[in-house]
Amino acid sequence: MFETVLKNVSEKTPLVHCITNYVTVNDVANIVLACGGSPIMADDIEEVEDITSICGALDINIGTLNQRTIASMVAAGKKANALGHPVVLDPVGAGASKLRTETTFSLLKEVKFQVIRGNISEMKTVALGSGTTKGVDADSSDEVTEENLSQSIGFARELSKKTGAVIAITGAIDLVSDGERTYVIRNGHPMMSKITGTGCMLTGVVAAFCGANPENLLEATAAAVAAMGLCGQLAYERVQAAQGGTGMLRSAIIDAMSRMDAACLNGGMKIELH
Repeated sequence: MFETVLKNVSEKTPLVHCITNYVTVNDVANIVLACGGSPIMADDIEEVEDITSICGALDINIGTLNQRTIASMVAAGKKANALGHPVVLDPVGAGASKLRTETTFSLLKEVKFQVIRGNISEMKTVALGSGTTKGVDADSSDEVTEENLSQSIGFARELSKKTGAVIAITGAIDLVSDGERTYVIRNGHPMMSKITGTGCMLTGVVAAFCGANPENLLEATAAAVAAMGLCGQLAYERVQAAQGGTGMLRSAIIDAMSRMDAACLNGGMKIELH
């Protein structure tokens, strides 16, 4: 199952249109390349529909919002919907400001998303209309833990049914749900939170995996989440061995993704289906 997901990415080299935030745009482009996709970064209203038309998936990330790019996100999203291409939303910092929250709901109204990926605080904002997001990071009181796992799975399922999208809630424990089936993933390393952009990078990988597997979005998203977490673990081991730091970790994550294959993923992923 997951082997097929990876094989399709490798063989199809999906073009991914990324309207992402300028803090992490280079890392997103590089990790999409590393996972087997091909990124195109375009956010001007004059070209987003044309670029989306030649791509197989669209990544919309609201990390650095402005009025110009909001209009571009809507236009690109509608074009992708018309063409039947998977659209992935990353509601970065939803709940932290009025603009981010209102833009998230405007996008959800205007565009049909196949996948929504965010931390638990952002996802609670998506579900409830308000949240306790601290900047672009999750509030620690919202974390998915072993103690509240059952409740969190229920939340993910309900949000998937409400939005019609595969829901990927990422953190120390990751949840990926289509409303009926939910994958619980326990890959990753705490040091990943010490560099900016790992979430944005993951969303780009999710878009690439979904672009290559449009008929299998749940497994494509779960494979992307597990692969990214495993890359964090492998990168941390490399950094520790070299007595490196966070700058090395960033590069090592991209390196690990470029070497990811079915044998590595199957041997290292910690995933359960609920």
